[in-house]
Amino acid sequence: MNLQLLLLTLCQGLFLTNNVTFIAINGLVGLALAPVPWMATLPVAGYVAGGALCAPLVARHQRRFGRRRAFQFGLLAAIATTALCAWAASSHEFWWLVAATVLAGYYNANAALYRFAATELVAPAFKERAISWVMAGGILGAVAGPSLASATRDALPVAFAGAYAALVGVALLGLLVMSFIRFPPLPLPNAAHPGRPLREIARQPVFIVAVAGCALGFGVMNLLMAATPIAMSQCAHPFSSAALVLEWHVLGMFVPSFFTGSLIRRFGVLRVMGAGVVLNALCIAVALSGVELMQFLLALFALGVGWNFLYVGGTTLFTEAYRPEEKTTAQAAMDSTVMATTMVTGLASGALVTTQGWTWLNIGSIVPVLLAGAAIAWLAALRRRAAAAAT
Repeated sequence: MNLQLLLLTLCQGLFLTNNVTFIAINGLVGLALAPVPWMATLPVAGYVAGGALCAPLVARHQRRFGRRRAFQFGLLAAIATTALCAWAASSHEFWWLVAATVLAGYYNANAALYRFAATELVAPAFKERAISWVMAGGILGAVAGPSLASATRDALPVAFAGAYAALVGVALLGLLVMSFIRFPPLPLPNAAHPGRPLREIARQPVFIVAVAGCALGFGVMNLLMAATPIAMSQCAHPFSSAALVLEWHVLGMFVPSFFTGSLIRRFGVLRVMGAGVVLNALCIAVALSGVELMQFLLALFALGVGWNFLYVGGTTLFTEAYRPEEKTTAQAAMDSTVMATTMVTGLASGALVTTQGWTWLNIGSIVPVLLAGAAIAWLAALRRRAAAAAT
């Protein structure tokens, strides 16, 4: 840990405060404003759809303007779009709310790169721990996000408009903190090191499995998490209970980051990712056992820890897939895939939970969990065969 990494960790916490507040309220505001119930999670899906669409643009801005300036652009986008969300909610403008969350995707795509930028602030031997420590900044979001949503729910005449307005202040604070961080210059392609085409980078098994682990892990997490406030409302749980469940879920997502890097160094990245798959399966089993508050809480907590192991593990594994001059291109491809998967699950989440119910939503999650497990097992087998051939 150093001061620069600590400041970036704080920026990650503020970013997750924005995200968790969005998760807590976007589905409920969408349900109140949407023309038909299945559209309730369109604002959730819009946020990640915007991120997927903006990821290549963010990569270009990172190369042209550098890490800090590009990250500041993302925070300016957050200020503008959360203000637009507040106006849309106050004016009962559903499609403006969706548009605002899509535009906020630029911030989402931008801040998603904090975890990669963390590796540039430490020596190479500490890259796993740097990723983990920055991801641990999400603990701030776990506590502040639900608390902010609850405290500001009725701050303005329309429910939750005050929460969107409060996020303007969160982004302003992030902009201030980012101004004190100094990132090393990004290595760019040149005549001596032109970098490989993306199609060549993406054919590597390590690329495929790292992206699959992050994308499928994030997809399952988003599928269940985005639907949780709606499902709990359908089961007559108050919003305070949904906020508590989300708080524990996000704690599960980020508290393990204090030791995930050490676990990866000790047991290997594929074993940690495999443990993430097992925890996802445990989440589904608990969720299918009933709809009491404790079952929601335990399921979402296990889902959070499982996501952490898959996402931190997948990010660490992904750093093996590219050369320094290829990083912005490769990282944009990774995040575009993750966000596109999250967009699909965000759309499916609202449709499934409002038409088929919480049970079928969880049953449908079994398929991507199995696919993630199969991908990890495939790479582990390839590495075992390579090790055996080398001896």
